Amino acid sequence: MTDREQNATSGKWTVTVDEDLQDLIPGYLENRRKDAEELQKALARSDFEVIRVLGHKMKGSGGGYGFDEISEIGRALEDAAKQSQAGKIREEIQRLRHYLDHVEVRIQS
Repeated sequence: MTDREQNATSGKWTVTVDEDLQDLIPGYLENRRKDAEELQKALARSDFEVIRVLGHKMKGSGGGYGFDEISEIGRALEDAAKQSQAGKIREEIQRLRHYLDHVEVRIQS
């Protein structure tokens, strides 16, 4: 199961990551939670450049850790920031928070 597949009964996404990344995952996810806060602050001040940069970083890093959904959200944020689409950015911030609250990480040995 990949993180694109959401379990209908639990509402969780399941991501399987290599055991070599096991120690890095909690910090990575915590940093994305901090990004969500920074995105919200940047949106409040209409700082679309900060949003674009954060989205770009998420787009690049998510897949490397096995979180394809974070890469998708990052891409959407980057695109929306380029077009100053505040409503879309707001939706993607909520999508990121929801995902972070519902992702389940499994370690593959």
